[in-house]
Amino acid sequence: MLDQTTSAVIRLHPQDNVVIALADLPAGAVLPEVGVPLVTPVPRGHKIAVSPIAPGANVIRYGQIIGAASQPIHPGEHIHTHNLGMGAHDTDYAFGTDIRPLPLVTGTRNFDGYRRADGQVGTRNYLGVITSVNCSGSVARFIAEACEREPWLRDNPAIDGVVPIVHGTGCGMSGKDEGYETLFRTLQGYSRNPNFAGILLVGLGCEVMQVPDLIGKGRMRGDGAFRYMTIQQTGGTRRTVEKGVAILREMAETAAKAVREPAGLEHLVIGMQCGGSDGYSGITANPALGAASDLLVAHGGTTILSETPEIYGAEHLLTRRAVSREVGEKIVERIKWWEDYTSRWGGEMDNNPSPGNKKGGLTTILEKSLGAVAKGGTAPLTQVYKFGEPITERGFVYMDSPGYDPCSVTGQVASGANLIVFTTGRGSVSGYKPVPCIKLATNSEMYARMSEDMDINCGDIVSEGVSLEEKGREIFETFISTASGQHTKSEELGFGGAEFVPWQMGAVM
Repeated sequence: MLDQTTSAVIRLHPQDNVVIALADLPAGAVLPEVGVPLVTPVPRGHKIAVSPIAPGANVIRYGQIIGAASQPIHPGEHIHTHNLGMGAHDTDYAFGTDIRPLPLVTGTRNFDGYRRADGQVGTRNYLGVITSVNCSGSVARFIAEACEREPWLRDNPAIDGVVPIVHGTGCGMSGKDEGYETLFRTLQGYSRNPNFAGILLVGLGCEVMQVPDLIGKGRMRGDGAFRYMTIQQTGGTRRTVEKGVAILREMAETAAKAVREPAGLEHLVIGMQCGGSDGYSGITANPALGAASDLLVAHGGTTILSETPEIYGAEHLLTRRAVSREVGEKIVERIKWWEDYTSRWGGEMDNNPSPGNKKGGLTTILEKSLGAVAKGGTAPLTQVYKFGEPITERGFVYMDSPGYDPCSVTGQVASGANLIVFTTGRGSVSGYKPVPCIKLATNSEMYARMSEDMDINCGDIVSEGVSLEEKGREIFETFISTASGQHTKSEELGFGGAEFVPWQMGAVM
C-alpha cells in the first residue's frame, strides 16, 4: 500500500535519489524527506533531488537508472529536462533469471461472451466492412451508414452495429516488402477477430493489396461468415452499396442468433496501452494494471504488452522474465530492429517523451519506459509477436508496435485482443471498435475533470491510500463485467470509428 495521505512526496524505492511531488509545491517548502528548502517550485508528478548528484552521475527512480545529471544537482532541486539527460542504461538481459510463475487460481470465473466456430469468444457482436485500400473507404462508410438506417439492424439489439474499417493505404506501395506483409496480417487479423460476427471485404479492384490475394493465402474466417467484392467489378458506388447492404442483412440473420453464454477467462485476450502518461503513471495506474494482468494470467487469460519505443531502456526487465532464451532474444531482436528503423528515417529511440509527458513530469525515455513496463505485472513472458501476428500462447505476451496508441491498438486487435485497457495521466479520448476500451486515470484531478471519459480512477492509490492489490482487483472485475457486455465510457460516447490505424512502413509510390 502507498500510504501517502499525509505526505507531499513519495519515494518509490529505497535506492532512489529522488522523490516525486504529490502536489504542486512552492519554492522554500521544507519537506522531511528532502531535508532542505525547495530551490524552485515543483509541479505535481515531478522529481526532487534528495542527495547531491554530480554531473554524469545516475539519477535513480524505481531503483533503476532513468538518466544522468547534465550539471550538478543539489538536494531540494527540481530534476527535469534542464538538468537530466539520457545516460547508459542496463543492457544485462540475463535471460530468464527473474521468472516467478504465478500460481493458477483454482475454481472457475467466467464472463458472458459470444462463442465463435473457431473456438474464440467475442466480447461484442459486430458486423464489419473491411477495406483493402483507401479507395474503397468511402463506399465502406456508405454501406455501414445505410445499414444503420435499416430497421433490420436498428431494431435488433443482439447486433452491436456495423463497423467500417477504413484506412489510408493498400496501394502506392510495394507488393512484397515488410510493409505489405504487415498490412496483410492486419487486415486478415481484423477479419478473424472474435468481436466480429461477420465480415464483408470491399476493394476497388486495381490496388496493390488485391482482394484475391487476401482471401487466397488462407481462409479469412473459419466460420464462413465472410463475403467480398470489388467496386469496379460490381458496377460502381451505388450498386456496391446496395449489394453490400443486402449481404450484411443476410449475415445479420445469423449474427442475431448469437447469444451470450458463460466462457472461461482463458478466452479473454486483453491489449494493454498507456498514452498521455504523467509522473503518476508508474506509481498508480500502470502498476495497478500490472496487478490486474497478473490476476487474469493466473486465471488462464492472456494480456498483451506493446509499444516497443516505450519499453526502450527497460527491455531487460522483460528478458529476465522470458520463459526461454529464444523468447528473450526476440525482444532484443525487436529493439535492434527499431534502432535500425529509426536511424533509417533520421530518428532516434530516445526522442520520447512527448511534450505532454514532460509537462506531467517524465523526463527521459528510460523513465517513461520503466513506468510503462509496470503494466505487465510480474508474470513470466511466454512469447513475443510481430505486429498483428496471431496470439497463440496464453499468459503474458508481447506484441511489437509503434508507441503511437491508435496504431499499437490496431495491431493488438489484429492479433486477437477482444478487450483493450488504456492508462492515461493527461487524459485520452478514443475507442477501438469492434473492441471495447477501459480507460484508467492515473490521478484524481484529471479523473474529476474528465470523468465522462474515464472508467476507473487510480489516483486514489495516492490520495486515499488504496492498495495496488485492491485497485488491481477492481480493474480485474471491470475486465469481466465489460467483457460480459457492460459499456465503457468510450462506447457510450460513440468512439471507435476513426481509430483503425495500420502501421505504414516503406516508401509511398
